[in-house]
Amino acid sequence: QVQLVESGGGLVQAGGSLRLSCAASGRTFSSYAMGWFRQAPGKKREFVAVISRSGGTTSYADSLKGRFTISRDNAKSTTYLQMNSLKPEDTAVYFCAADSRRLYTEVVTTERGYDYWGQGTQVTVSS
Repeated sequence: QVQLVESGGGLVQAGGSLRLSCAASGRTFSSYAMGWFRQAPGKKREFVAVISRSGGTTSYADSLKGRFTISRDNAKSTTYLQMNSLKPEDTAVYFCAADSRRLYTEVVTTERGYDYWGQGTQVTVSS
């Protein structure tokens, strides 16, 4: 079992940057691939990015490539999402999630691949 707590959300102007953090506690952090998802008002939750247990494999939603970067620090049991050149359409609640079922370099991009979820952090981008 792992507990996930996101932080770093807030209000930012279009073109700005934010870095989200997801701190994990419980089972060994390197046991999990870590993903970020987001849910905008009135929309379904969607995949943002994922990083493998090793940190060597990443995947991004096509629309976000080049602006968002996922990383992890296994020593700190934390995963990060660096978001640059933010747009109003990036406004959403951002969730981190942990996947215990992948091999060391594997990742999945679908919600049902994840066992544990954080409570989310709000990101609002003003125009």
